[in-house]
Amino acid sequence: MSTIATIDALRAKREEILARQKARQNKVLINVSLATCSIAAGGKVALEAIQDEVALNGLTNVEFMQSGCMTFCFAEPTVEITLPGKDPVVFGGVDETRARELVTEYVMKGEPVEGIIPVTYERVVL
Repeated sequence: MSTIATIDALRAKREEILARQKARQNKVLINVSLATCSIAAGGKVALEAIQDEVALNGLTNVEFMQSGCMTFCFAEPTVEITLPGKDPVVFGGVDETRARELVTEYVMKGEPVEGIIPVTYERVVL
């Protein structure tokens, strides 16, 4: 990470962050936890299934993220999905079948899917 040494550099960084946030306003953000416990429980399989289902359905407004531990080890693999204008929703126990269902039911139709974990945090996306 670079050091911000001047007020102009700080302003430029602020503009960069605001532009990134604006570009994401109409995107679906899908964050898959890929901490050790999630990988061991099948997190990579879930991510690949979600990416495949997004491609199969021709969705172009989806941005993927990967994170470390989301503190839901009991429910791994976990996937957080943020639909445009909505709060994030975290799903637990996401195997390949549920991963595909998350895309076809929740992402595409906005329908709730089994396995929602109550969220007690607020995500800040830069």
